[in-house]
Amino acid sequence: MTWLADTRTSYDTVAASYAEWVSDSLEKQPYLKAALTLFATQADGPVVDVGCGPGHFTAYLASLGVDASGIDLSPGMIDLARRSHPELRFEVGSMTDLALPAASVAGVLASWSLIHIPDDSVPVTLEHFRRVLRPDGLLMIGYHVGAGTRLKTQGYGGHPMRVHIHLRQPWWLARRVRKAGFTVEAEWLLDPEARTPQAILFARASA
Repeated sequence: MTWLADTRTSYDTVAASYAEWVSDSLEKQPYLKAALTLFATQADGPVVDVGCGPGHFTAYLASLGVDASGIDLSPGMIDLARRSHPELRFEVGSMTDLALPAASVAGVLASWSLIHIPDDSVPVTLEHFRRVLRPDGLLMIGYHVGAGTRLKTQGYGGHPMRVHIHLRQPWWLARRVRKAGFTVEAEWLLDPEARTPQAILFARASA
């Protein structure tokens, strides 16, 4: 898939700049930090951060006592994550073909990583999340709210990129999450006055 290769190459290119950009993101976003803390307390067992980037959220979950690991499409990001957090487990992989055993984790975190998945690939991605989750396991998705898709050609440090960012309405995502075998438990809207608001969805894997 061309979009998958473009996404991988883009994040390899910006890995170091991106890691610097997000280094203090939790301190700047207290409501996001609260959401991750809630996720950590509600996921009863190991969790996987899918699209973990340089591992900053994975490390935060681990600091709360969670058995957290990370997966990312970009080898460059995984290299940074391993060097920054050598005590944690990080692997290269794609959420569209998640290489984890069935019912192997109690929580799946997808923080602003599903935004790069085209609409027609979202259902299979959510099915992978459901497959690897234990019954009653917790899913947390962070995403951009809106409609349509925009192509990002430059980012983080001015480096060239070619990634599509898909904006979605809460009802659109919630409908597909339910269809994949989840019960939606909560939806939070962040930065509602921003040009592009953000949102978080919490859902439980149906037994």
